[in-house]
Amino acid sequence: MSNKVQSAVLGFPRIGANRQLKKALEAYWKKEIDAETLQEQAKDLRARNWRLQADAGIDHIPSNDFSLYDHVLDTSVLLGAIPARYQFAKQISPLDAYFAMGRGRQSDTTDVVALEMTKWFDTNYHYLVPEFEKDQQFALSSAKIVDEFLEAKALKIHTRPVLLGPVSYLLLGKSKDSNDKPLALLASLIPVYVEILTRLKDAGADWVQIDEPCLVLDLDQDALVAYRSAYNGLAMVPEIHLLLTTYFGWLGSNLETIVALPVAGLHIDLARAPGQLDDVLTLWPKDRWLSIGVVDGRNIWKNDLDASLGLVEKVIAARGSQRLIVASSCSLLHSPVDLAAETKLDAELKSWLAFAAQKLGEIAILTQAANDGRATVQSAFDQNQRDLASRRRSEKRSKPAVQQRLRSVAAGEGTRPTPFAQRRLIQQKALQLPVLPTTTIGSFPQTADIRALRAHFKNGTISAHDYETSLRARTAELIRWQEKVGLDVLVHGEYERTDMVEYFGEQLSGFAFTQNGWVQSYGSRCVKPPIIFGDVERRSAMTVEWSAYAQSLTTRLVKGMLTGPVTILQWSFVRDDQPRSQTCAQIALALHDEVLDLEKAGIRIIQIDEPALREGLPLRASEWPAYLAWSTKAFRLSAASVQDATQIHTHMCYAEFSDIIDAIASLDADVISFETSRSDMELLDTFAQHAYTAEIGPGLYDIHSPRTPSVEEMTGLLRKALGVLNANQVWVNPDCGLKTRSWAEVEPALINMVEAARQVRADWLPERQFGRCP
Repeated sequence: MSNKVQSAVLGFPRIGANRQLKKALEAYWKKEIDAETLQEQAKDLRARNWRLQADAGIDHIPSNDFSLYDHVLDTSVLLGAIPARYQFAKQISPLDAYFAMGRGRQSDTTDVVALEMTKWFDTNYHYLVPEFEKDQQFALSSAKIVDEFLEAKALKIHTRPVLLGPVSYLLLGKSKDSNDKPLALLASLIPVYVEILTRLKDAGADWVQIDEPCLVLDLDQDALVAYRSAYNGLAMVPEIHLLLTTYFGWLGSNLETIVALPVAGLHIDLARAPGQLDDVLTLWPKDRWLSIGVVDGRNIWKNDLDASLGLVEKVIAARGSQRLIVASSCSLLHSPVDLAAETKLDAELKSWLAFAAQKLGEIAILTQAANDGRATVQSAFDQNQRDLASRRRSEKRSKPAVQQRLRSVAAGEGTRPTPFAQRRLIQQKALQLPVLPTTTIGSFPQTADIRALRAHFKNGTISAHDYETSLRARTAELIRWQEKVGLDVLVHGEYERTDMVEYFGEQLSGFAFTQNGWVQSYGSRCVKPPIIFGDVERRSAMTVEWSAYAQSLTTRLVKGMLTGPVTILQWSFVRDDQPRSQTCAQIALALHDEVLDLEKAGIRIIQIDEPALREGLPLRASEWPAYLAWSTKAFRLSAASVQDATQIHTHMCYAEFSDIIDAIASLDADVISFETSRSDMELLDTFAQHAYTAEIGPGLYDIHSPRTPSVEEMTGLLRKALGVLNANQVWVNPDCGLKTRSWAEVEPALINMVEAARQVRADWLPERQFGRCP
């Protein structure tokens, strides 16, 4: 066996440097290209990714890390775990049935909603939740994992196939028609995994990366027993070396179970949890492989090569260089593709960064230093230290006035002085809304003409005056349309905003923006997170002009729309040279000023969206209290200084809230809206059990699907909500903003939603007036 340290990547971005996957998918859905063309373009992307990694000198290159929509959905298809409602016989192709699970489908012959979607651990990536039915059976139902291994092999690139492990797969799923826990299905699942591994062995694979990210969670005894049972079963294919892959956190007491599993190697995340290395070196056998994730797959800051090499050398001193792999901490899915595409970034800031392509180079440099000595790559280390020193010395990071203001925040600041029960009466009198008020979450379709208008403004083709005049005309048209449809609380549509985080970051100090720093959020949806590199403060009012203009056009209430401090933090690449809590508090103070300016301008309802509050929750319960304390305080700091008659809304989406219901209550928002249509309103039980007293807008339809929900469908969901909540609590709204949908999809859906509210008002509350109930 070679004594050489090897290198690895756990996964590579799927979307392409120019978002080729997004463009191909959306062209296919619009019927502009056929399935064969889509698959050809996907194959080209895979080949580019493999060659890029091979050219960088990576030894363990992943395959099956690519997906046309979601890797968890791919696993469900692989295992034959396809709910009956998606089995359309010969009506549509398997590819279209696959997309129906991700997006829903509506046609003359089919009408199905998409699978439930939620966040992938504490990232902003969304996965499709596996759905298990009563008497669930599994069977090998896709050749994708083998086909892509052979596809790379034909290019003379030997890959390490990636497979979501059986226990994590079950733990991430839900049993829909049975009281059994998903882990009860393990015995029937393992034979299919054995068959998959056997097929890979026959195709020539020697290693398989088997991802078990749930091993960084707090696991009960049933889960630990399941791991032992599962991997004893997988040991039936001894010719395949299994690399048990964990990431996003520390193993803790789960390490004792892991050590007993018959796997050839273990991967640990030393970017998120460097402190676990000592325990791993003590307990992990020296005759088995150890993969150490020393290059962070989730941020964009340049790696400290000296510090990382120190970790590598520590492992070598304890175990020798045999059976050691230097790797990314997790899949590079969460990083933009290539910094080389950034031609407009400030040169100094750019020198501090590394995207996925550059992280390949960092892994290769560390591996070479471990094998051949640091002197062979000394120039790379020297440049790395110069870049890190530049960042430490830069005055761009610091604003003393911001730091002083944060230090001066009083202990009680961020608490509304009047309890909600009293505020509610004041707001009912001031706002005069009907029972079951209707509204939307904020954004309306960003059509091609609006995007073109913005592009013309940015490239100087039209003047600022002409740009603003056009947007004002569209805003006025939208206000009239909402009045005509019958919505009770209107929005201005956010036509001036490219993105709910980027728009605010562009008007705050301490933020920088990329041209092509896209990462996948779900399916074809990509986001371009801002970079927070320095202290944050508001330069001037950010939203007041547009909100006040919209309110001037109507006698109905118009919501002011803001993105909350935690979401701006979570959906950015955040500086790592100070605590995240401090950066979040700086953002909160900037928003605090904006909220007060909106109120002064006559905006009586202000929505501060926090869809990322649950996403930021640490994976270990022991770390929750500290995070929830500073994150909820940041929200309150942004909102709590308004008058009692000003109604504060917030919005959350696609997350499990049962763990943080107390924290949601502590936000002290007057109204919360959230996604619940895909999960058939099941989340409402959490609010009912908690005796949540504030007002609630459970999303009545899934905006991430192109299908139009019927009036009957939405009245059914609304009646279900009223079976759990008091009618005085309930708002009627979609589950998220409408920016990504077309007007052809939005118009009928909102018309049906308003009609559903009218019908339920009439038949559910026949004796009540439509004024606010006390």
